[in-house]
Amino acid sequence: MTGYKFTTEQEAQAAISQCDTYYGYPKPNCVTEHWCGYEFSELDNFYYIVYDQSIEVVLGQPDEFDVTLPDLGM
Repeated sequence: MTGYKFTTEQEAQAAISQCDTYYGYPKPNCVTEHWCGYEFSELDNFYYIVYDQSIEVVLGQPDEFDVTLPDLGM
């Protein structure tokens, strides 16, 4: 996966806050509260934001890393 990897939820929230500030979120009369969001990989025990070109200007060059998905038994 290409994106941004964080050890703690606080680090991921801080990155979201930086993106929100850069893009002026939250905006009045807008249902969107944040510019982007983060996920937690329970199996890998880290937080991450999936890469989008719009956040590279804020968070810098993304990294490549693996995210282990749970077996859904299908």
